Formats: sequence, structure tokens, C-alpha cells
Amino acid sequence: MPEWWTYRPSDFLMFEPETYYRLFELYNRHVWPAQVVAVLLGLMLVALAWQSRQSSVWPGRVAAAILMLAWLWVAWAFHWRRYATINLAAGYVAAAYAIQAVLLSPALRRPILFRPAPHKPDPIGIGVALFGLLFQPLLGPLQGRGWAQIELFGLAPDPTVTATLGILLAGAGSWVLFVIPLLWCVATGATLWAMGAADAWVMPALGLLVVGRAVWRK
Repeated sequence: MPEWWTYRPSDFLMFEPETYYRLFELYNRHVWPAQVVAVLLGLMLVALAWQSRQSSVWPGRVAAAILMLAWLWVAWAFHWRRYATINLAAGYVAAAYAIQAVLLSPALRRPILFRPAPHKPDPIGIGVALFGLLFQPLLGPLQGRGWAQIELFGLAPDPTVTATLGILLAGAGSWVLFVIPLLWCVATGATLWAMGAADAWVMPALGLLVVGRAVWRK
């Protein structure tokens, strides 16, 4: 039996990288034209964060509803129905995503997503959210993968987590809402690293940026 130090990270994967990316291609084809709706909702999310004011709780409530819907959709449509076909742990991930949606649901009733503040939303948070919405989906094509395999907010895990962290940071959301997204940054970074993906560092780096900014601001 080989010694443990002879194993490579890829030896622990349950699937080939090509299989993983092909999953997104089939998924995108099946849910079209949901991509258009997802992009519009993502841009609305950033607008709500930017326009939030101390006198109104409605921006936070609407933003929470969009995020809750995104996390529930990714939990069911991607992790449960598709990712679980190649990864035995995907069912547990789907449950974690559903829990995050439940954690976001109280923001519909009370303003825990955007805490009242006299100043404008954190620009770093807005930047992180915009990265997840507009630039992170380009990482795949820039690495030579086809546009059919693009990953978008509200449909794919990584951009959904990135945009969520940005919105939470922009609005000084409750710390409880950061836990599952940050854990996913570690998990997906490890998976992509095992796959040998060039962008494996992106999600862990974003997680560190968000944590560092939140701690510095406190």
C-alpha cells in the first residue's frame, strides 16, 4: 500500500476536472434563459446595497430576498440535482446552502442585512460584489474554457458566495451570515487546487480580503 505522502491532491477527487466543468455546460443549457434573470437580480442587489439608507429597511429586505432565493436555487438545482451525481459530499453542501438561505430569511422581517449607518456602504464590499457578478464569470473563458461553462451569480456556487460576501460587507451584515460563505471559500479553493485549476486561489483570497476588511473596520 502506498505511503500517505505519495498521494497527490488529485488522488482525493471523485471526478475528473473535465467532468466538473462539463457539469456547468449541461446545467447552463438546461436552465436557459435563467442566466438573464440572474444577472439582472445581481445588478439589482448591488443597487440596493448602494442606495440603502438609515431611514428605510426595505433595501435590506429586498436584498435578503434575492440572496435567499439565490442560495436556495443553487442548493437545489446545482448541488442537489447535479453536483451530487459526481460528488458524494454535495448533499451535505446543499444542506449548508439551504441553512444559509434560512439564516438570510430573518432579514426580510428586520434589518440585519443592512445595519443602519449614516455613511455610504463599504466600497470594498461593493467591489467584491461586482467582482462576483461581472468579472468572476470571465475567469473560465480566460483560462480557455468555453462560454457554455460560464459560472454566474444565482446559478453557480462561487459567484453566488462572492456576491453575498460583498453585499454583507457593504451593509455590515450580521457576522452569523458570513460563516457558511467563508467556509465555502476554503472548500472550493481546496477542490480547485486538487483539480490543478489556475484560479484555485481566487475564492480563498476573497474570503481573506472580506475577513481582513471586516476586522479592520471594527
